[in-house]
Amino acid sequence: MKVFITGASSGIGEALAHEYAKRYKDNNAVIGLAARRSEHLQKLQHQLETSYNIKCIVYALDVRDSVALSSAATDFIQQHGAPNVVIANAGVSSGTLTECAEDTTAFQSVMDINVLGMVNTFQPFISAMRQATQNGDIAQLVGIASVAGIRGLPGAGAYSASKAATIAYLESLRVEMLHHNIAVTTIAPGYIRTPMTDINSYKMPFLMDADIAATKFLNAIERKRRFVIIPWQMSWVAKLMRLIPPVLWDLLAKNAPHKSRIRVE
Repeated sequence: MKVFITGASSGIGEALAHEYAKRYKDNNAVIGLAARRSEHLQKLQHQLETSYNIKCIVYALDVRDSVALSSAATDFIQQHGAPNVVIANAGVSSGTLTECAEDTTAFQSVMDINVLGMVNTFQPFISAMRQATQNGDIAQLVGIASVAGIRGLPGAGAYSASKAATIAYLESLRVEMLHHNIAVTTIAPGYIRTPMTDINSYKMPFLMDADIAATKFLNAIERKRRFVIIPWQMSWVAKLMRLIPPVLWDLLAKNAPHKSRIRVE
């Protein structure tokens, strides 16, 4: 099993790296890890290689940098061949208000990281993965979206818009990749306990620990689920959100708590 994960230095990405290493330690697993924080990546690399006796390669990069991601993909493929699974997990969240001119840069960063960063992650691997499927290998692209992409949330225009965009993008990609036998899975989490949610001061229903979430994510990936919301309770919330008419949604959501307006770099 060969896996490449972005946003791997903490939170869901780190938990997924541990879960893959644990589950495939006896199958010559190779895991590529990409994130901005080099010191965190190196620490995780040491933990995985020591605890599970697997091969781990780290790439310190920003997913907004398509050249850096292309270079990382080329290096990974040259060393180990096309990955079986590529997980575009890197993402950021920030409270934003359109009325505030200073939030425009935050809108830009959130969209660039959460949407274009996903495109930058997948693009350099697809050609090699297409060739690998012709030789009978499995190939799968996995994008981490969010329940926040189902309906627009007040104070989270950038985040909700970015996750709605990833959901639509991944659906388009899934249909495109059918011709090449490359599966595409969209995972839309609810609230997962990570550094991203630790800053939230409001109640988060069905909050799930990252290690538990990673197990459920990997189960969905192995089943090649097309679209899945985790935890299952949030899938019912999402179905209800879709059914609420706009006038009622406005009344229910207008006084919802806002995420802190922390700047995204």
